[in-house]
Amino acid sequence: MNLILGTFLAVCIGITLGLIGGGGSILALPILKYVMGIETKSAVAMTLAIIGTVSLIGVVPHWQQGNVNFKTALLFSPSAMLGAYLGARIASLPIIDPTIQLISFAVTMVVAAFLMISKSSRPSEARKQNYLEEKHEDKYRLFAIPIEGFVVGIVTGFVGVGGGFMIIPALVLLGKTPMKEAVGTSLLIITFKSIAGFAGYFGHVPININIMIIFTIAASLGTLSGAYLTRFIKPKLLQKSFGYFIIVVAGYILVQR
Repeated sequence: MNLILGTFLAVCIGITLGLIGGGGSILALPILKYVMGIETKSAVAMTLAIIGTVSLIGVVPHWQQGNVNFKTALLFSPSAMLGAYLGARIASLPIIDPTIQLISFAVTMVVAAFLMISKSSRPSEARKQNYLEEKHEDKYRLFAIPIEGFVVGIVTGFVGVGGGFMIIPALVLLGKTPMKEAVGTSLLIITFKSIAGFAGYFGHVPININIMIIFTIAASLGTLSGAYLTRFIKPKLLQKSFGYFIIVVAGYILVQR
């Protein structure tokens, strides 16, 4: 019964990940732990492996729709991978209290949510910049995006999630990436970052391969469906909905910690 429920919820996770480019890993960890009975550290490692695989599959339809910015992904990913690996190694230390991890995670989610909501509510007048300002901003982004990538990597590796809720605001606010393009690009970044995070846990915790494969297949099917649904949703609505969604999840985490 738990396996059936967990598999159904895995499909829902995939739809969430494909639709908004994040949130799946936030839901995967508690499902693996509380529904499927996986030990916490193992659940964290399995979550990263699952989300990494599902994100890679989810990139394909976004790429076909032209919603993946490979240049931005290349700028963001290396530092994010390094941060994710280091974050995972830090999280494995016995002195780290899981409650502190969860509270830090929830607070970060709320901050990201308000950034997304405020951005979606603002009228787009920012086009009144001259060429020099644009050029200056581009130089700033070359430094800002890798730094943001490293910080996101540390935080998400430390907590053990994909981190789409942090990557998308960074792509939209720092990278000036359109929301729909940010979703597809975030999936590619999550793939690389999750591999690095999983490597940080690999060999240190037991992995239930069977559950991991079942969960991955179910979530992958959901991701393909979610990516298809983005064709019918306006970018600003998607952005705002994403913000409110992560506030709800943050509240749940604080209550359940």
